[in-house]
Amino acid sequence: MSTDIHDYIVQTSSTKWSPLVEKGIDCTGISWMPLRFDEEGKRPVTFLLKFEQGSRYPYHNHPGGEEILVLEGGCEIEGTAFRKGDYLYTPANFKHAVASSQGCTLFLMVPQEVQIL
Repeated sequence: MSTDIHDYIVQTSSTKWSPLVEKGIDCTGISWMPLRFDEEGKRPVTFLLKFEQGSRYPYHNHPGGEEILVLEGGCEIEGTAFRKGDYLYTPANFKHAVASSQGCTLFLMVPQEVQIL
C-alpha cells in the first residue's frame, strides 16, 4: 500500500463526469464520478452520482448496505424527500428506488454491488 497521499486524492473539480451505463438498465440522465476503487472487489465503492431533472434509478437491493449524502438539489427515496445536506444510511438488504424531479448530486458509499429487482 502506498503511503503517498497523492495516490489517494481525486480532484473532482478537474475530473469529468461519465454517463452511468449499466447493462439492461435505463440510466438516462444519470452521470457518475468514481472516487475510490476497491481492488479486492474489482469495483468502485465510493462515487458521486448526478441526476438530471426527472431522472431515476430503478428499484434495487443493497446486499451490503449503502450511505448517501445529498450534496446539491434533492431526490426522493421510498416516498421521502431528501435535500442538500441530508444523509441516509441503509442497512444490508435495504431495497429502494431513487428519483429526482429537480436534479441532484449525491455522494455514495456502496460496499457491495446492487441487485436490480
